Amino acid sequence: MNFSKENIVGEVVAKDFRTASVFKSHRIDFCCKGNRSINEVCIQNNLNVDTLVEELNQVAQVASEGTIDFQSWDMDLLADYIEKKHHRYVEKKIPELRAFLNKIAKVHGDRHPELIEIEALFTASANELTAHMEKEETILFPYVRKMASDGNGQRPPFGTIQNPITMMMHEHDNEGERFRKIAALSDNYNPPQDACTTYRVAFAMLSEFENDLHKHIHLENNILFPKAIQAERTLVSA
Repeated sequence: MNFSKENIVGEVVAKDFRTASVFKSHRIDFCCKGNRSINEVCIQNNLNVDTLVEELNQVAQVASEGTIDFQSWDMDLLADYIEKKHHRYVEKKIPELRAFLNKIAKVHGDRHPELIEIEALFTASANELTAHMEKEETILFPYVRKMASDGNGQRPPFGTIQNPITMMMHEHDNEGERFRKIAALSDNYNPPQDACTTYRVAFAMLSEFENDLHKHIHLENNILFPKAIQAERTLVSA
């Protein structure tokens, strides 16, 4: 598989998730803003497009026995995976991270006031993500599974699947922006010299949380949602 500068970032990662590491190393958003071409993001980030394309192709040419081809999965399997893998991760990590961030903000906030803002941003993210996942699990994913299981083309109460998907993608954008702020405030999760063990663990957990969120959003924005939109169009036109 060879990529070119005309390829769309999100589609590149959907074809081979290993390319996500290349985009991440150059601080290119492949999930929330994955609808841009490689050439476009290189212009916006002042990067050499030929160098980036070469890096992507080098990654893609390496044998990939352990790489999961999510693109080949049925949409109901994708919904199940996202819910069990990523939703459960978020639910488990939120209380742990809130406790750590609250502690270091109280202990170190006078010398590192950015911790207070990081805690506030994460608290807002935790609240929004909890509501967001509930909407997916009670409204969007059940319709996805229904289309996959019985091919029912009947219009759902929300009119078309594009409506909740548009809302979910807007909320993804909000979380992407929130975590960009957290990353900037934390110097990309690099603790200062005077950081205690709890401080360092909190930043490591935040970094892991952001990485998981990027994968989570990528699977929805770039793979599940396009599959669901196309499936509904096919059913309605049948």
